[in-house]
This record gives sequence, structure tokens and C-alpha cells, in this order.
Amino acid sequence: MTTRVNFARHLSWGVPLVASCVLVTCAPAFAADGKSPGPSEALFLTQIIILVVFGRLLGEAMVRIGQPSIMGQIIGGILLGPSVFGLLLPDAQSVLFPELDTQKAMADAVAQLGILFLLLLAGMETDLALALRLRRAAVGVSLTGIVFPFALGFGLGEFLPSSLLPNPDTRLVTSLFLGTALSISSVKIVASVVREMDFMRRDVGQLIVASAIIDDTIGWVIIAVTFSLAEEGAVDLGTLARSVIGTIAFMAFSFTIGRRIVFEVIRWTNDKFKSDLPVLSAIIAIMGAMAIITNAIGVHTVLGAFVAGILVGQSPILTRQIEGQLRALTTALFMPVFFGLTGLHTDLSVLADPSILLLAVALIVIASCGKFGGAFAGGKFGGFSNAEAMALGCGMNARGSTEVIVASIGLSVGVLDERLFSVIVAMAVVTTMAMPPTLRWALARLPMREKEKERLELEAFEEKSFISRFERILLASDHSPSSDLAARISGHFVALRKMPVTVLDISEQDEETTTGQEGSKTETKNQAEQTSRRVKEAAEMAVEIQDKIEEPGEDNEIHVSIRNKDGSLEDILAESAEKGHDIMFVGIEPTNGENGGYSGQLTAMISAFKGTTAIVASRGILPKEDKDLRILVPISGTERSMKAAEFAFIVAKATGAVITAVYFRDPTQAASLPRVSDAGNVHRAAFDQLDQIASFYKVKVEKVAPQGAAPELAILKHACKGRFNLIVLGVSRRAGKEISYGSVADTLLETADRSFVFVET
Repeated sequence: MTTRVNFARHLSWGVPLVASCVLVTCAPAFAADGKSPGPSEALFLTQIIILVVFGRLLGEAMVRIGQPSIMGQIIGGILLGPSVFGLLLPDAQSVLFPELDTQKAMADAVAQLGILFLLLLAGMETDLALALRLRRAAVGVSLTGIVFPFALGFGLGEFLPSSLLPNPDTRLVTSLFLGTALSISSVKIVASVVREMDFMRRDVGQLIVASAIIDDTIGWVIIAVTFSLAEEGAVDLGTLARSVIGTIAFMAFSFTIGRRIVFEVIRWTNDKFKSDLPVLSAIIAIMGAMAIITNAIGVHTVLGAFVAGILVGQSPILTRQIEGQLRALTTALFMPVFFGLTGLHTDLSVLADPSILLLAVALIVIASCGKFGGAFAGGKFGGFSNAEAMALGCGMNARGSTEVIVASIGLSVGVLDERLFSVIVAMAVVTTMAMPPTLRWALARLPMREKEKERLELEAFEEKSFISRFERILLASDHSPSSDLAARISGHFVALRKMPVTVLDISEQDEETTTGQEGSKTETKNQAEQTSRRVKEAAEMAVEIQDKIEEPGEDNEIHVSIRNKDGSLEDILAESAEKGHDIMFVGIEPTNGENGGYSGQLTAMISAFKGTTAIVASRGILPKEDKDLRILVPISGTERSMKAAEFAFIVAKATGAVITAVYFRDPTQAASLPRVSDAGNVHRAAFDQLDQIASFYKVKVEKVAPQGAAPELAILKHACKGRFNLIVLGVSRRAGKEISYGSVADTLLETADRSFVFVET
């Protein structure tokens, strides 16, 4: 509390001080009479700096009192606009923000670009999988939460006095904009508040966010169609049909063929370009192209940007890096400028008019009651308790950025004037600031059910899971039996973790003649395609197995590409890691060196690749079908052995194979021997931890704790006795010039008579 008070005290004198300093510094750039004769770059930069600084300071203040940061950015714009700054120092305000159209156009251009980036980021943050998983309950809550306030807002617009309308002839379109502004929740605000309260994974929290996602998606379609009507000025059936049909066709194409195109553009750009941040440029180009398409079919560009964000967010590679880069640019520049300019356009002095004040109060009451009532009714229809339905109603009553964008669009096309625009912004600010405390109150009353508790524990495991950190596989192949096994295992990860695979053929090419080179290249390409097909076959088989066990997945796409060996192997591997390949499956032969240890080629590859390596070696006779695999995973209670167990569980779950864990004492633990009384129980903690991982993957695992044998001997003996054909071992690289993974792994490398996978952890 003391920190918040001190920050508020510093802010109270810091904001005017910043404004004064900027004005003094930049005064020579402006005309002496307070008016700029033409567009000024210095004035434009000054406006941007002030909006960014004010937005950051007031946004920080809002965060410290439990409010979304964009509220501070909007309030900052209001303070800088005619409501406060213009009222106290009208001459200084006119110097800083003149009414010159050419000057305003410069900042407005940044704001319009900011809208597209905001919608792009909102789309990337949209979790369609969550919305689809909860689609029945979420659709009910979302539809009732839209219909109720939309009907009330539309009715309000139809009964407004003509004197409050910018153009009485376009009353219908104004009513549609009012209904839209009252009906849509801001998924960004809703998700941020639910996440801040640590309720994102609670049942009701997920339903609130899923409903807000559907709300937002439906809302932007409504906005797009309403915008097309606004441009015509009246309801024209031909225009309406073109907008609706065009929107449906655009959405259908985007989520089918377009989805694949977006992913391929991201992958191709990432893999082919060597300059900095090429994927970010590709994303901006995709966003721009889709925004232009929606504009061409007669709907607003925001729909194209939002859908582009959804598709980019579903990209199997580089999603985290892309989102981080875009978030940084949008949060630091575009958000404070756009929301700040929104506040600048808001003139709260209009509330001095009793009729406008009454309209603002009525709008806030209608918006709150309509949204709360609609979501509450949807929750009750869905079979939720009163406490849960109340939380849904409170959670959906946040407008924030969405309504501000709607109001800005309405103002730009002339269906809203400054009075209605200011009233809508005031409504958005009040309802958004009321949402966090009311939602906290409602969520605090919700008990946690037993099934929900179990699910939360499993999801907590997923967040810290070893496998979940990986996004993309590099499969190094020389078409040996080891390569075939590595391809099969890669397919299992494609099926269960949706990880794209890049096949890198490392076979040596014949360089005797030009003809020989061309023939070798063709053969290498064919072999790489054969490996690619092997990955797909294993993945398709795993998908079939999972569909029989669980509900069929929504996304069963298999992404496998081929990387040509067009340079030195070491350079290619280093570059591949930079391109987002974070785990490499190496299936090459020989695995062993002539003088013991690992082969020279394998050593060089492991050293060159900067990600995690999984060494795959095929030995003995492997079954033709993956379901006949018998997997043995040695565990010792160490972190690396548990990570290897998780790796093995992926394979077992994908194939339905038998899996057994054999406990052994890691040699590095020898210095900390347990008491004699605990000697027979030391493995139990490891087995308990193993059971937790197995329950997450829904895999049955047999556990064995042999006594009195060296680790290597215990592993090989049990593998032979149980007729296991695949050993999965977690390893850690030892320091030194030569590759070594410790005595257990190095001994298995030399002596194992059956296939194994060494997983670097």
C-alpha cells in the first residue's frame, strides 16, 4: 500500500513536469502564435513521446491498483484532451494538439496501424482450442451475453432523440453501432484479469475466457458487416449480402486452406532468410494482405487483422518468439498512441449537458445489466450454479479496448459524433474498471471441485514439463536402420505434440563426376522423401490409435519438410538451432567410434547443434509395428531420468506399447547413501514421481526395483529377461573435448545388444 501511495504521489507531480519539459524543449519547433503553419515532424514526434510517456506512467498506476494498463492510457489521453488540459491551459493544448488536418493525420496514421497490430496480437492470444473444448457452454454464455445487451443498445439507439444523433437519416446504423458497442466483451481485458487472479485454469475461469473469445470473434464479424452498412449510409440488401457472404467465404478459406498457407509462409521465411527478424516481416505482410482482402469484400480491415492473428498463433513453430516481438512493439508504441488519441477525442465536458449525462448513465446501466443478465442466464441454462453464473456475468462485463475500437470506427465513418463517442468511451472505462473487483468478489466464493483439482494438478505438470519446451524437431538421417527408428519416434511426437519435423539428409554424395553428382543428389532427395514418408506413416498410425482411445482431435495436420545439405554439416546444424529447431533426433551409423566412445561424425554433430539431442541407435531385431515395441526406461530419481521417462511415455502413449521402469542408483548419488533402515525404500519416491508423470499421459507403467547389481548390469539384465527391444535413458553431457554421458550411458553404448535412445536433459 505504501508503494502505491508513493507512486501516486510521484505521478501527481511527475506527469505535469514531463509535459512542461516537453513543451519547453519543443516550443521553438512550433509557431509563436500557437499555431503550426503546416505539418511538423517535431510536433508529431512530441505528440508520440507524450502519449507514450503518459500512457506508460498512468498505465503503471492502474496496474498498481489492480486495473488493466490500457485504462491508464485512455485516461492519459482524456487528461491531455479538451476535458482537462484543454480546459486548464487551452492555448498550450492547441499548440500541442492543433486541429490542423494534415498534422492530425500523421498521428492518426500511427493509431490506425495500431488498431491492426492490436487485433493481430489479440488474435494470436485467442486460444481456439479452449473455445472448441468448451464450445457448448461457451457458445450459450456468449450468445445470450451478446443478444441481451445488443437488443438493449439497439433499442436505445432507436428511441434516442434526433437531436442526439449525428445524422437522423442513418439512425439504423447508429443503433447497430450502439448495440455492438454494448454487447462485446474485451477478451484481452477478461483474460488478463482472470490470469492475474490465477483463475485461468479454473473451470469458470476457462469458461469466461472461452466465452470472451467467441464474443470477440462474433463481435468483429458484426463490426465488419456494420461498417459496410455505415459506408453505404443505409441498409442495402445487395451490400449486406455481399458483406455477409464475403465474410463467410473469407472465414471458411482462412481456417482451411489459408491456415496451411500461413504456416508454410512462416516456415519458408524462417528457413530461407538469413537476415534479422524475417518472420516478423512475413507476419506483418500476412496481416496487411488479409486486411486488404476484408476491405475489398466490403468489411473492415480489423477482421482481416484479427483472423491473421489467430492463424499466426496456431503456427507450430516460433509462436513464442513471434508473440514476444509483436507484443513488445505493440505494447511500447501502438497501444499508448491509439488509446491516448482515443482519450484525446473524448470530451467529457459534454456530460455537463443533463441529457448527455443521463444518456451516459443509461448506457452504463444498460451495458452492465444487459451483459451481466445475458451471461448469467447463459450460465444457468448451461447447468451452472448461482455462484458460477454470477462469476460469468461479472467476468463478461468488461469492454475496454474492443468498445474503444468500435467507437473509433463509428466516429471515423460519421455514424457517431463527438458526444456519442465520448459517452461510449466513458461507458467502456467505467465497466472495465468495475470488472476486476466484482470478478474477484465472485470468484472468491467459488469452491474447488475434486475433478477440477485433479485437472489443475495435471495442467501444472504440463507447464513445467520437459517435453513442452520443444517446438520443432530436426531429424538427421543417413537412411540406416537407426534413421528408420528415429523417423518412427519422430512421428510419435508429431502425432501427440503437434511438433513439425525437418528431415536433414546427411548422406555423403559422390563427387567424381558432374553426372554422378546430379544422380547422387536425386538419390539423396528420394531417400529424404522416403524418410519423410516414414515419419508421416508413424504419425498417422499414432493418430489412429489416439482417436480410438480418446475423442478425435481437432487438428491432426502432420508437418514434415526436407532440408537440403547445402553446406558444411556443422554450419547447417548451428543454423537449424537458430531457426527454431530445439531438439535433434540423430539416427546415424556407426554410433560407436573405431577406438571406442562415440563416432567422429556423431560427436561433431552433437557439438555443433546448440539444442537438445536425442541419440537413436537401432540394434537387434525391432518389431515391424510400433505397437509391438517393449520399452524399458531406467530411472534413478534424478531429474534427467524423469525427463527421459516423459520422453518414453510419449512413445508408449502414441503406440500403445508396453513400458516398464527399472530403478537403479545413479553413480553420482553414491556419496549420499541412505541409512540402512531406508535402503529398501529409496526407490519409492522415484516411483511416486513416475506415477504422476504416467497419470498425466494416461500410460500404464510397470515398475521394477532390482537389488544388488551395478546400474549397467541391472539395466541390460532386465532388458534381456523382459525381452525389451528399446531402452530410453536420460543423459547429461560431461565436460571435456570427447563426448561422454557418464559411465552408465557409455557402457550401454559399448555393450547394449538392443536399440536405445539417449535423451540429453
